[in-house]
Amino acid sequence: MTTPHAGRVHPDQALFDGEKAVPFIPACEHFAGSEKLMRKALMLQLEMGPVFDITCDCEDGAATGSEAEHVRMVARLIASDDNQHRQMGVRIHDPQSPHWRDDVDALVGGAGDRVAYITVPKSLGVDDARRVIDYIRERAIRERTGREIPMHLLVETHGALADAKAMAALPNLQVLDFGLMDFISAHQGALGFSAMRSPLQFEHPLVVRAKTEVVAAALAHGVVPAHNVSLNLKDTKATFDDASRARHQFGFLRMWSIYPAQIAAIVQAMRPADAEVQQAEAILLAAQAAHWGPISHEGDLHDRATYRYFWNVLRQAHAQGSALGADARAAFFS
Repeated sequence: MTTPHAGRVHPDQALFDGEKAVPFIPACEHFAGSEKLMRKALMLQLEMGPVFDITCDCEDGAATGSEAEHVRMVARLIASDDNQHRQMGVRIHDPQSPHWRDDVDALVGGAGDRVAYITVPKSLGVDDARRVIDYIRERAIRERTGREIPMHLLVETHGALADAKAMAALPNLQVLDFGLMDFISAHQGALGFSAMRSPLQFEHPLVVRAKTEVVAAALAHGVVPAHNVSLNLKDTKATFDDASRARHQFGFLRMWSIYPAQIAAIVQAMRPADAEVQQAEAILLAAQAAHWGPISHEGDLHDRATYRYFWNVLRQAHAQGSALGADARAAFFS
């Protein structure tokens, strides 16, 4: 492996653009509702590596009347040694539910130093989301977790979509999720069930508008936009196609999985192409050697504008487990 030349400037310093950088986190978020499924996901995570996060579902996963027991189980599992990659987050109850504060108390008190993120569903607008985030921050201070817990917000109501820009600007926000099925249901029959599936989920004007606004709001505030599930549980090609359209047609950087077979398809579809990763490595290594001045590569001119693009490609590839060349790993990720 080639050792990087002493004194060469890292792209994070050379290419700073003054805007909040989008965090590079796994491109797949796998939902699990029961302890059995959560443990199965942890085993798969150990097998595949940290290329996907696990979201423990306390909203739909908890049986009625067992909400408190369920969230305590989730907190114990997150705090346990079984959570080796520390990539387990939680979806709590919505802000209109009587259970969301109890969820937060149990999670922050029992696993505040290890929970990867907390997802808030069904906010009716920015005020709902801010109220929950403020409560979580206060609990984290009281519990002395020593950290700000990353937040994920679901856009799945008309009010949340109208406030998407304001929600994306809230503190500690890491991901802005689009919840397609509840969003369609919120139209009270005006949109058919077919809009929850492909191809209409990528073509109906109202859904296209919603997805576009979520992605634009997220990226403008340095937040990851996350795409809804694919309802084709066992058809991995359909899942791959959905993830590919979400990534390349709309700009989503992350997607939900609700069935283990979907994970690999989502990771593969969201990952930068090998040829582009190799191109990014070659251009960035040459740029670094030229002290980030303009260069010519294969007959094309490249400068800081294209360097920023290819640095994002390389960071995405690294976060998503792509194989990188030894020189690039040493120069940029050692």
